[in-house]
Amino acid sequence: MFRRREAVPFAFVAEADAFRSNVAPPPKQRADRSQLVGRTLTGLVIVACFAGALLFGMPSLQSDQAPDHTQHSEASQGR
Repeated sequence: MFRRREAVPFAFVAEADAFRSNVAPPPKQRADRSQLVGRTLTGLVIVACFAGALLFGMPSLQSDQAPDHTQHSEASQGR
């Protein structure tokens, strides 16, 4: 039905309802062509970096390949 107002320790919180504005914010400006091209190129560069990192990182992540050579220490050669 009706709301009971409780005591608020800060006066500005209790009076905040009285200061609501009816002024609408200005509309957002649309991005022009150079901004759209810049955003698109930035996105493409980021995607290309991820793809390149994946491309160059995949060989090091594969563990099913047998090593081509084994390492032997000089101590095992009987010196």
